[in-house]
Amino acid sequence: MTKAAERRRDLVAALRGCQHRLRAFIAGRTSNIADAEDVYQEITYQLIKADSYLHPIEQVAAWLFRAARNELIDRSRKKRERLFSDEFDSDWPEGDELAEVLFDSQDDAENHYLRQLILTELELALADMSPQQREAFAKTELQGYSFKALADETGIAVETLLSRKHQAVLFLRLRLQGLYDAVIGDE
Repeated sequence: MTKAAERRRDLVAALRGCQHRLRAFIAGRTSNIADAEDVYQEITYQLIKADSYLHPIEQVAAWLFRAARNELIDRSRKKRERLFSDEFDSDWPEGDELAEVLFDSQDDAENHYLRQLILTELELALADMSPQQREAFAKTELQGYSFKALADETGIAVETLLSRKHQAVLFLRLRLQGLYDAVIGDE
């Protein structure tokens, strides 16, 4: 067996040794299985490409986790900033009945009751959220902060704030889906 074949065999063995932990690490930081698989394939390709006789990778597992983290960061930077309303536009009907309830100028008893119900549920959902996610969501969505301004104020990286807000939106989407269905009558 040639030295190159031996080295490739060693790399594959090291990859298999940490494969389950590595896949779990990636899956815990991506939104779907396809993205996780793309990241895993990319870093395995990078491993084979990066390892050479001139610069062999000594700590393969550590290198893989660092490469996975870097790939995930790169992918998150490529995503554009999304507003809370953008998250719902594709799922909500054209008429947007919920917005009509919240922002309707009619102040009849039914609209007032529904508005209070929705705002109370939103407040409860925000209270159940982690403080970091709540702050990122509330300041960017409710108080009008830009991510750059919030990053400057808190000293937290913009990418971290984007991730926190994304997690907050996903949490709210799940938490408020039942209320949404009840308000628009799709139970």
